[in-house]
Amino acid sequence: MTTAATSAERRAQIKDIICDILEIEPADMTGTSRFKEDHEADSMGAIEILSTLERTYGIDLDQSVLPRMVDLDAVVAIVEQAVAAK
Repeated sequence: MTTAATSAERRAQIKDIICDILEIEPADMTGTSRFKEDHEADSMGAIEILSTLERTYGIDLDQSVLPRMVDLDAVVAIVEQAVAAK
């Protein structure tokens, strides 16, 4: 399996996790739609996303990354960085 395929699969899985937690349809989320402004996410949703990603990928994400977790693209970048550092 290529890295690009793995990355695309991870992105899709991350999107599914976020959509499930925020209770939105995947079609309603783009890479840059903002969780709080566009999808009415709250801080509890962000913390749930963070902890679910940690369990799913076996990574540790410090809560200091929460302010950067504003959209799908940002979350994917954070997870990719943490997985690469693992």
